[in-house]
Amino acid sequence: MSLTHLPQCSCANCHDHEISRAEKDLHIELSENSRRDFIKKAGRLGLGLGIGGGLVTTPLAAAALHTDEAAYKAQQMQQNKAVQNGKANLLSLLHTADIHSQLMTHDEFFIEQGKPVYKKRGGLAHLKTMINALRNQNAANTLVLDGGDCFQGSGIAALSEGRAIVPLMNNIGYDIMLPGNWEVVYGKEMMMKDMFGYDAVKVCANMYHDTNDDMKGDLIFPPYFVKHIAGIKVGFIGYNDPLTPKRQSPAYCDGIKFTAPETNVAKYIKILKEYENCQLVFLMTHMGLAQQFGLSNKSEIKGVDYILGADTHERLRQPVQGQYAKVTEPGAFGSFIAKLDIVVENGIIKDHTYQLLDVDPQKYKADGEMKQLINKASEPYKKELSRVIGQSKNPLIRYYVIETPMDNFITDAIMWKFKPDIALSNGFRFCPPLIPNPATGMAEITVDYLWSMLPVDSEAKKGTITGQQLWTWMETELENAFAKDPAKRLGGWVVRFKGMEVNFTLGNEAGKRVNYIKVGGKPVEPNREYTFVACEREGDPDTTICRMQGVRSPHLMGETMHKVIEEYLAQHSPIAPVIEGRCTATDAPANLLTQVMGLGYEFR
Repeated sequence: MSLTHLPQCSCANCHDHEISRAEKDLHIELSENSRRDFIKKAGRLGLGLGIGGGLVTTPLAAAALHTDEAAYKAQQMQQNKAVQNGKANLLSLLHTADIHSQLMTHDEFFIEQGKPVYKKRGGLAHLKTMINALRNQNAANTLVLDGGDCFQGSGIAALSEGRAIVPLMNNIGYDIMLPGNWEVVYGKEMMMKDMFGYDAVKVCANMYHDTNDDMKGDLIFPPYFVKHIAGIKVGFIGYNDPLTPKRQSPAYCDGIKFTAPETNVAKYIKILKEYENCQLVFLMTHMGLAQQFGLSNKSEIKGVDYILGADTHERLRQPVQGQYAKVTEPGAFGSFIAKLDIVVENGIIKDHTYQLLDVDPQKYKADGEMKQLINKASEPYKKELSRVIGQSKNPLIRYYVIETPMDNFITDAIMWKFKPDIALSNGFRFCPPLIPNPATGMAEITVDYLWSMLPVDSEAKKGTITGQQLWTWMETELENAFAKDPAKRLGGWVVRFKGMEVNFTLGNEAGKRVNYIKVGGKPVEPNREYTFVACEREGDPDTTICRMQGVRSPHLMGETMHKVIEEYLAQHSPIAPVIEGRCTATDAPANLLTQVMGLGYEFR
């Protein structure tokens, strides 16, 4: 199909379209030689882009079509003459990730014309119907993949330690599954039981047994998978976030060793390309967009065609092109499916298109068998999880990077209960929004939703620090979120709090981002001591709270965070949390929705 047959865009500023046409005119083939030629030619054609805000400076080229054009192109690819007459093959990949055990249709957050819009999306019964419909379009040559963080994030998942989720995912019929950073939440043994309970192939090349037995040093999962499909061989190599032991409570990773992809990825690529003779190689990663884009620019991954990413819940509606591979990420909560179609002729990519598709319950009827399985899985926990513990007049949202109404509510509760100088909540990503019912003006907060907000019911812990410690810790937390080296970003958002105000400059150097901190409305004093409360992280040293080290007088408060939230709602419901300016940036808006800027990507 000639690119000139695509519909012409009427946009006034059509740079993205120009990039994709330029690539097509160059007949891009994702082999090492053609990729090297492309990088050289891209520079001459002015296709390079940089990362804004000084975060990353590696050149890249946008390499995808807008959503409407991609849908048109996908339809045309199905009718490609070379495909129809058997001279070429069409390979289709359907990719989900970060479902976080959100079993039911839920409120989902979108940005339209610069404003938040909420729509019903997701639900495993609708997801299954949609996957079946897409799979049937190219039944013999479609693979269904999940990128991890699947059996954590809801009440049913937590109370069953993931067991209840496994048969539901099996019923969808996934082909390949990758463990995510939250798969360790129930400990190594439970992670293995849940992961190996999946019918799908498991891949992960950087999680090793670290125990004193005969498995020490062995990989926990197979590192790669090879499939003969669409007349070619394709290979998949899996990687979980090597920073998982630092991001999560350390005890979750007892008995597991993680390594960076760079330590062995070149070896596995060589095996797949030179010995297995794979025409296409994919990395399935659960590392976050920043790390994944950083990886796409490292020479160790030469020979990889796509990085199928996950972890940061980013909604890439067009792939990001790094120096050596394209990067995708398919959103979260079962609200989206990423669909990648590739036309291959004689082992060479002739065409490709990528779409991020909404799991819209109005378009895809709920699958009856899945509904029955969900009801069966829910039944033992239904009475407790459906219990209403409070109401909110305002939407509970956690999509913003810097400050969120949801975490303002949580830290309000901590402050009310324990009355420290500062209340802290981690920069969690998970939990879909909860929107008030238009008829009542209220959103009902259930125990199940509480588990979605705080999927680990940690005990509250109190300690004392100096103002200087607080300042240093805040600089570290901002580096974790906005490090210029993508490999150093932990994947979480800015830590949330009550009792202090912080202003920072995102684009500054590490250790120089904080402009001011106020506690109780007054500038922080370096030598003054302040009390704070946060959640206990299992496995941390006693003098570490919320990654803050050297805490004095640390002690557990005898109350779990869930109990604190329930008590607070019992006295303060209905709540109406909003963004208050507790944390602000000089170079980013309050509604910042991604850690990674300058890729030609917007979260929407």
